[in-house]
Amino acid sequence: MSIKLWPTRKLWPTSLGARTLLTLLLGLALVQAAGLTIHAYDRIDLQHQEEARTIGMRAMGIYRSIVATSVPERQAALHDLDLGPGTSAKLQQGPPLDPADPTPDQLAHAIRFSMSFVQVRAVNHPHDVQMRGVPWDGGITIGYLLPEGGWLSVKIITPPPRPWHSPTFLWAFGVMTLCAAVLSFWAVRQLTGPVATLAAAAEALGRDVNAPPLPEDGPDEVARAASAFNTMASRIRRFVQDRTFLLAAIGHDLRTPITRLKLRAEFIDDDELRDKFLADLDELDTMVSATLAFGRDTSDMEPAVPLDLAALLRTILDETGDARPAAADGLTLDATAHVTLRGRPVALKRAFANLIGNAVKYGTTARVCLASPRPGLATVTVEDDGPGVPPDQLERVFDPFYRVEDSRNRETGGTGLGLPIARNIFRAHGGDVVLANRAGGGARATVTLPV
Repeated sequence: MSIKLWPTRKLWPTSLGARTLLTLLLGLALVQAAGLTIHAYDRIDLQHQEEARTIGMRAMGIYRSIVATSVPERQAALHDLDLGPGTSAKLQQGPPLDPADPTPDQLAHAIRFSMSFVQVRAVNHPHDVQMRGVPWDGGITIGYLLPEGGWLSVKIITPPPRPWHSPTFLWAFGVMTLCAAVLSFWAVRQLTGPVATLAAAAEALGRDVNAPPLPEDGPDEVARAASAFNTMASRIRRFVQDRTFLLAAIGHDLRTPITRLKLRAEFIDDDELRDKFLADLDELDTMVSATLAFGRDTSDMEPAVPLDLAALLRTILDETGDARPAAADGLTLDATAHVTLRGRPVALKRAFANLIGNAVKYGTTARVCLASPRPGLATVTVEDDGPGVPPDQLERVFDPFYRVEDSRNRETGGTGLGLPIARNIFRAHGGDVVLANRAGGGARATVTLPV
């Protein structure tokens, strides 16, 4: 038998600001509850003391009025007295007290102390005073033994303590709580705002290496974090530029001897040997061009602009059909919605062209589908009817220069840079591409891009 616990993860916010605010509000609620409890106990204690003073003086006042009256007239005098709310009194021979219901010592002491403030002649002092009960729980009964004999029994009932009886207390408490909550919200926004700014800057840097730097102001910790981030971004830009320059230099230096070798190969008399030389040099030239393209597309400085994704895909399919007329009938686009996003048109065109080119090369068809965007995300799928990719190589095909074909034939297997270039471009735009095999045969490339 399994017991399902309450899904606390669903109740706990995911953002740092919401978590901090919730923690502060919960702490505020606990502090307020503790403060209210202390306030209630203090008010109850004060009310008890006030009631003890009132009870002692009222009961002693009744005794003084009765003991100052002659014995035959006491019953009538007791009847004529204004005893006050919740108070009753009577004369009787014996003590009418229940010994099983004693009055708490602290309350009894406070009542006796209050009685001392009522002036009574020494000869009229009660010979004995007994108390039973609690005034706010069934009432308190005070018995006075009269000097001439007999007892005066006074019973006083008071309402239970009300610590919240003040009409302005709840309003003041509500206003105080609201002000504290507003201040907490403002403080959380001020404290977590730089974190959100840093996250946005990091995301922008991932999409565009030339994103503007962060302002280095605010509290010391925030300023130091912004300065460190700007330094890191500057180093990344310098590294990317150095790598691009290095690849360009290597490509330039390699193409010069390749061109010389091609010219010299033309003077080889053996036609078969000359063709082999030229084929190897063409292959080497293709590898150099692909390597330069890989370096350029992973560090592209092209500015990002708004573009229509459906129109871009249609343009790529049209150009692919023009370049490969035999596969034109197998190129289809299913765009249920026009999606506009910010991106680098040339880079995205190259990335999608690589996916569509692979689909046509290995499957002769390319079915492209642009789905209606989910919140903040656009999805494009490219399907073919080829043999697919071995399951253990679905991720490895994104490694540079890796090809599925064992023959390593450049004409059938390519250079192994098409998919890595596509993935790097999509990731530079904040998206990604994954490859999977279709149930009915063929492969499916799924591209996600933020909108």
